[in-house]
Order: sequence, then structure tokens, then C-alpha cells
Amino acid sequence: MIRKFGLLTAVAAITLGSMGGISAAEMKYGPGVSDTEIKLGQTVPYSGPASAFSSYGRLMAGYFQMINEAGGINGRKINLISLDNAFSPPKAIEQTRKLVEDDGVLADVGTVGTTPNVAIQKYLNSAKVPHIFISAGGRRFADPQNFPWSVPMYPGFEMEGKTFGQYILKHKPGAKVGVLYQNDDYGKDFLVGLKSVLGDKIKVVAEVAYEITEPTIDSQIVRLKDSGADVLLYFSTPKFTAQGLRKVKESNWAPLQFLASPTNSVKTVLEPAGFENAQGIITTQFTKQAGDPAWANDPEVKEYVEFMKKWVPNDNPGDFVALSGYIIAQGIAHALKQCGDDLTRENLLKQATSMRGQHYKMMLPGIQLNTTPEDYAPYQSLRMAKFEGSSWKLIDESETSAAAK
Repeated sequence: MIRKFGLLTAVAAITLGSMGGISAAEMKYGPGVSDTEIKLGQTVPYSGPASAFSSYGRLMAGYFQMINEAGGINGRKINLISLDNAFSPPKAIEQTRKLVEDDGVLADVGTVGTTPNVAIQKYLNSAKVPHIFISAGGRRFADPQNFPWSVPMYPGFEMEGKTFGQYILKHKPGAKVGVLYQNDDYGKDFLVGLKSVLGDKIKVVAEVAYEITEPTIDSQIVRLKDSGADVLLYFSTPKFTAQGLRKVKESNWAPLQFLASPTNSVKTVLEPAGFENAQGIITTQFTKQAGDPAWANDPEVKEYVEFMKKWVPNDNPGDFVALSGYIIAQGIAHALKQCGDDLTRENLLKQATSMRGQHYKMMLPGIQLNTTPEDYAPYQSLRMAKFEGSSWKLIDESETSAAAK
């Protein structure tokens, strides 16, 4: 049960905004908004090749159910319509059009994954529907000149790739680098960032792609080993990262390994891969993790675990995908609260692009979110960590790379 002084109390601070003294004439409502309701939409891969991301949608539903039980936001209940996109671009477009044209949502909020967000971006921008708090870090989602209605709330993949490159330049300047990457905008943006930093200083000896529909990446790992690489970076999704860690160990190969942040979950990636296969690997982080012993006694982590038990009982608190939804849900709730009674699409976009030093529960110390109408990228830096024993150890502040956007 949630402690009274914990998350539910914090939520009450969001929900109990007073409407006293506001006349109906002063209220501005966009589609999907009334005196009692705010209708929002999103699509999530509840089925298909990325169905592991479905925990994200269930967490979002649980979070706004909790918000509603505490009274809603400024007196209005949140009606979050979360539809299955099967990680298919045509399905994502079909479901998003339904949300906008049939369900009449105020905005598309927190849609997860690069592939579906790429698919729906042009449609939502042409319709001037907020496409905000996107759970994807592609460059195209922080491009206000070309896509002014799209705003991300995930670290930029290109920035993360740069962060890895800076670390390699400093700590392993003679490296021979191999990269496993997903053959879409997700994997390619990481690769662009990495190569922009390495330049001609360090040789990338192999770039090996895989398709998300492939059953395994064993053959790709063999090719990377045969390239002579002594550094291996995974710009992959959780299933393939776990496969890769196991295959590297089975191959008696011992490169220095780097994991992209979406794949560094202790409970859902490293534990299935085998902790013995993950020793010494390096990642970037912006959150605490409920499944990491390093944070076992942290008050926010305990609160998060309690939240999961009550509101998302069938999902694992150690699932990083779900955790990312928890942080993004807080951002959505905060922006809606800031809108007050001006609940128009234009004002919601304004709030999403006016974050100033925001720090939400479960984010690492020192990490803040900032956006402006000219710069939509919310993260300026990430922390780096090394896996030792059964948990991540944050690298000393002096060793942390902070890549420019």
C-alpha cells in the first residue's frame, strides 16, 4: 500500500489545483477537454516484435489511474486511451488517426519507440496535434524547425553515442571498435553520434546491423569478433543485447562492452544474460533502478516499488522500460497542471517546450530536464556507470562524459 507521506501525497499536490474564482469565459479548452476530463492518446506495442515495451503502456495506465483516484489534475480526470500499434508503421498511423479523428484526443503523449513515432510524426505535425513527451531519442524528434509539434522526453540517441565516443577516446585511445546496431533510425542515430566523436582518431573496424524481426544475432556477433574489434557497442534493444552478451562469452571473446541506456536493466537484461557475462560493461544512465542493489534503500526506489505493487501489479519493478514510462508520466502530469484552465493544444505544447531544471522522481542526482522553443532536447548530459557484481556503479563525477547536444 502507498504510504500516506509518499507518492499519493505528492500526486495530491498535483491534483488539488483550485478552480475557485475562474469563470467559464476564462477557460480555454481544446479537443478532448471538458470541465471534468482531459482525453489523451498514445500507441504502444502491446503485440509484435517489440511487445516487451508493453509494460510501458501498463505503467502509464496505472499512473493516471492513481492520479484520478486522488482527484485528477486541477479537478479533471485523465482519460488516457492507449492503443496497440504492434510496432508496425501502418498500424501506428491507423491507430493514431483513430485517436485524433474518432476519439478526439487533446494530444498524443508518451508514445514509445522510434519506429512508431517516425511513422506518426508528419501526420500529427500537419494536423497541429501535440506529439509530446515522446519516449524515443531520435534526432528528428528534437527538430522544432521541421517538426514544431513533436517534443521528446528521452535522452538523445546521438548525444548518447557521443558520450560513448568521448569515453573511448579518453580511456582506450588505441581501440578497434565494433558496433552492433538495429537497422532503423534508433540504431543509426547512436552510430552517427559515436562516429562524429571518434572521427579519424579511432577506427571503427565493423558496423554490423540486424533487423528487429530476426530471431537471433549470433551470426552478427561472430562477424564482429572476426573483425578484430576489442571494443563492442550495442545499439540494440533489450532482447538482442542479452543474446549478444551471452554469445560474446560463449565465443571466448573479451572486448570492452558498452550498452545503450534502453538496454541496461539489471532485472530484464543483465540477469537473464547472466551476471557473469556482464562484468565490466559500461553504460550511460539517467535513472535509478529498482532492481539494482545499489539503490535498494533509496526512498524514491522504495516508493516506486510500492507504486508498482499497487497500480501495475503484474509487471516487474526492475523493468527499465516501465521505469522510463514512470518518469515520462510525471512530466505529462506536470505539464497539464501548468496549463491550468488554458487546456488548448497550443498551451500544452508551450508547457512541454518550457521545462526549466525539472527533476522527477527516480532520475539520478544531477540530471535535469530543460527545453526551450528553440531547443527541444531535454537532456544535456548523462552519467556513466560500470557493472560490477550484481549492480551498476556510477563512475566518479570527474570521469563522467557530458556530451553537447
